[in-house]
Amino acid sequence: MQETIVVARKWGNSLGVTIPNNVAEKEKIMPNDRVVVSFRKAKSIESLFGTLKTKKTAQELKDEARKGWD
Repeated sequence: MQETIVVARKWGNSLGVTIPNNVAEKEKIMPNDRVVVSFRKAKSIESLFGTLKTKKTAQELKDEARKGWD
């Protein structure tokens, strides 16, 4: 079983979510398959992924990431 974050969107009078392709492939989910879905509202993006613990600015991080691509 794989867990992923998806966004609920308005779909007619209901809400719908899409299953990301990488999850569908890993779980071998095909169109018209029945799946079990559990729901839990995400509190915040930081609680899901953590926070970046650095004192560098965004520009410094971007410049560092570009090193070696010049």
